[in-house]
Amino acid sequence: MSKPIKSLFHVLLVEDDPMVQEVNRLFIEQVDGFQVVGLASNGLRGLELIEELQPDLIFLDVFMPSLDGIATLQRIRSMALPVDVVVVTAAKDTETIREMMRNGAFDYIIKPFKVERIHHTLERYRVQQAGLWAEEVGTQEELDLIIMQNGEAAKKAVVSASVYEEWAMSYDELPKGLNAATLKQVLAVMEQHGGKLSAEETAEGVGIARVTARRYLDYLEKRGIVRLVVHYGGVGRPVNRYELLRDQNDHK
Repeated sequence: MSKPIKSLFHVLLVEDDPMVQEVNRLFIEQVDGFQVVGLASNGLRGLELIEELQPDLIFLDVFMPSLDGIATLQRIRSMALPVDVVVVTAAKDTETIREMMRNGAFDYIIKPFKVERIHHTLERYRVQQAGLWAEEVGTQEELDLIIMQNGEAAKKAVVSASVYEEWAMSYDELPKGLNAATLKQVLAVMEQHGGKLSAEETAEGVGIARVTARRYLDYLEKRGIVRLVVHYGGVGRPVNRYELLRDQNDHK
């Protein structure tokens, strides 16, 4: 079984400008499941708070006194601190960008930025972390989906949120071999296409093999979240389509 998926991500802000600190905090906490737990005005204090607070994610500036963002990220990696980093800075030179990405920055956001850009990053982070929270990844296709998360993946995660709320879905006990991130994408693709898809159409929409898509659809059917409907055409074999149920009353 999968481990319980993290529902609240703790964020540390490492930024020397108090006004930018407050803007970042407000933007981050507009996204459900993200909470700012600490503030640091320089890299040295940031390193102390990482060890003290053990956040999941850091928003890190580059230009700071005492210890700048480049040196801070290098120390984070040399100390093997288990934290992810989003760089938020006015630095636009490619040398700095390359250095931060080489040291494992999850994203790089240039000031000034819009609130939508912060939300995009956090939703993408949430989708990726959901996929990495399982005991193991079932297939290369599923790993590819996790590693290559992009704007479309984040958008799908937002689109399908209503499905999780309607069904009060929990990913705490997925069967072995099923991945939470892939399951979310299957639901999102179904919702985007009117809630009625075959296993082949679902596979094409998510980017996984048909047999893999059928495993997820069969799981959803057992949960009563989709139902199997056989469509008979004039010629050829009937087509099995999975219909997304909008609420529990549809299942009755």
